[in-house]
Amino acid sequence: MLRGWLRDSGFVIFCLINPLPKQIPAGIVNLNAQTIYRQRLYTNNMEEQYYISYNEQEQGPYSLQQIMQMNPDVDTMILAPNAADWQRASDLPELFQYFESRGFYFPTEDNLASFWIRLLAYLIDAIIISLMISALLPGLIMQTLEATKSDAITTEALLIRLKFNVVVFIFSTVYNTLWEASSMRGSLGKILCRLAVSDEDGRKLTIGRALLRNLGKFVSGLVLWVGYLAVLWDSRNQAWHDKWAKTYVLVKNR
Repeated sequence: MLRGWLRDSGFVIFCLINPLPKQIPAGIVNLNAQTIYRQRLYTNNMEEQYYISYNEQEQGPYSLQQIMQMNPDVDTMILAPNAADWQRASDLPELFQYFESRGFYFPTEDNLASFWIRLLAYLIDAIIISLMISALLPGLIMQTLEATKSDAITTEALLIRLKFNVVVFIFSTVYNTLWEASSMRGSLGKILCRLAVSDEDGRKLTIGRALLRNLGKFVSGLVLWVGYLAVLWDSRNQAWHDKWAKTYVLVKNR
C-alpha cells in the first residue's frame, strides 16, 4: 500500500512540475519548431486561395494552377489572396503569362513600344510597300519619277503625284489592316521588331478596329506628322490613330 501511495504521489508531483502542453490555435506563431513549420504551411495555403465567379456564383477556394486550368477569360472575375475586392482576370499580374501564351498582350508600363522602335518598323514596311507597288504598278512609278524630275509645276504633274499618294495610302491601309487583324498582330516590319498591336483588353484587333486605326493615320500625318510624333510625349506611347482606335503597340516577350 505504501508503495502504491508513493507511486501516485510521484505522478501528481510530476504533473505539477511538467504541466501538459496547451494546444496552440492555428495561425499563432510559437518558438516551437513544429509550430513554426505548421504556421508556414498554413500561410502558403492562404496564398493559394483564389475564388472565381461563374454565373454570378462564387466558387473556390482554388490554387493558381487550378484557376489557369479552368481557362478564365479576360473578363472573368477573380478574388485573389489578400485582395480587398474582385478583379478581372486580365488585371492580375500572375495571370499575364497565362494570357500571353493564349495570344493576349496587355498594355503595361514595361511593354509599351517606344517611338524609335516603331519608326524602325515603319521604315521596314515602307520599303516592303514600295517594292509591292513597283512590282504591281511599274507604269505609275515611272510617271511619278518623271513628274518629280520636271521643273515645271503643271496640273498633270500634280495629278500624277496625287494619284501616287492615294495608291500608296490604299496599299498601306490594306497591308497593315490585314496583318494587324491576323494572328501575327502586326505588319512584317512590326514582326521583325517584335511588336504587336493590341486593344485595351489585350485582344487581337478585329478587322474593323484595324481598319479604323489605319484610316486614322491619314489624320496623324496631315499636319507635319504631329500625330505620329505624339508617341514621344504621350504617357501611353500612343499616336493619334492609336487613341482614336483605342489600340496600343507593344513589345512582345519583354
